[in-house]
Amino acid sequence: MDHYDIVIIGAGLAGSLAAIALARNGHRVALIGPKPAIADGRTTALMDQSIEYLKKLDLWNETVSLTAPLVAIHIIDGTRRLLRAPPVNFRAAEVGLDAFGYNIPNAPFLEILEKHEAGLPTLDRMPVAAKTFDFEEEGVRIGLDDGRTIIADLIIGADGRRSTVREAAGISVLTWSYPQTAIVLNFSHELPHYDVSTEFHTEAGPFTQVPLPGNRSSLVWVQKPRDAEETLKLAPDVLSRTIEDRLQSILGKVSAEGIPQSFPLSGMTARRFGKGRTMLVGEAAHAFPPIGAQGLNLSLRDVMTLVELVGSSTGSRLPAETGDRFDSRRRMDIVSRTASVDLLNRSLLSEFLPVQALRAIGLHLLSSAGPLRGLLMREGIHPGSAIHELKEGLREKIGRKSA
Repeated sequence: MDHYDIVIIGAGLAGSLAAIALARNGHRVALIGPKPAIADGRTTALMDQSIEYLKKLDLWNETVSLTAPLVAIHIIDGTRRLLRAPPVNFRAAEVGLDAFGYNIPNAPFLEILEKHEAGLPTLDRMPVAAKTFDFEEEGVRIGLDDGRTIIADLIIGADGRRSTVREAAGISVLTWSYPQTAIVLNFSHELPHYDVSTEFHTEAGPFTQVPLPGNRSSLVWVQKPRDAEETLKLAPDVLSRTIEDRLQSILGKVSAEGIPQSFPLSGMTARRFGKGRTMLVGEAAHAFPPIGAQGLNLSLRDVMTLVELVGSSTGSRLPAETGDRFDSRRRMDIVSRTASVDLLNRSLLSEFLPVQALRAIGLHLLSSAGPLRGLLMREGIHPGSAIHELKEGLREKIGRKSA
């Protein structure tokens, strides 16, 4: 029976990145999961902290040609409500960066990761499904659907919202749903986007254009489920015209590419993010609407934490309580980000006038208060930096007073 330091179930972006990082630290890793039947048509906006991690893993040079930088984010209140917020502009230059991050198409990014996986001698890629999990004193015994059985010191669940690893470890979840469906597609346009992402806030949810290389962009269009069904039925030329109208023609004539994909929106968070020999990353641990480019960035912070926690290979067995330590390390970040995205999304959906007023006031403050806007931008790029900055500022003031 083959023994591995770490077995990762789920070979999507989060699982693949974890496998590469751990194998490069000398661990013997198995990455288990069938290839997707349908290519993922979505894109992912990775923020500066995540891009720095891709550079650390020597993945960025091959990836950068697929991407477009996000030098600015423009938020427009597209609702027809009585209380509307002013436009808000966030520019990376305000916080000393060339770009907040880069927008990357998921499918070709995964192909690059698969190529790197094949070149790592301590990483075994198994395109099969895991069927059974037995948590024993000496490790986790995993039965594969091709008849093989393997054993690991630690197991990482990167197998999505319906995680079999999470279920086998006895970790329950908190789930909720939204009356929303996200439609995603790519489109070309007549005018340049100048590396600016524009997000229209509507009563049904955000309508977000994100730059791709050249005169192309990706779109995440959140609608009511019935409206989304009707949108999916539109002929390509009608769909293209509808997108152009929704964009207020800021990018000129639009041509939708390929077939749109739709995803019902819901939220989920695991009651624990690690337990014993088990750690959960990505959507096995947390899931929420595509707002504020938080999804894969949060998942990458999961990966960064587990890689740091496990460290480099020493040849010794990995501790059985690693999952418990991982849970305590990840809890604050995951809970706070999930709550923030949920609150923002519900504020868009709310018909309660005081909630609309608070949202409008908040965006007005961000549009006019430079220091507050800068603080928020830095927190979005490097989570925890705002608290650190506030602490340092307070410490400096106390020091001046006592001097």
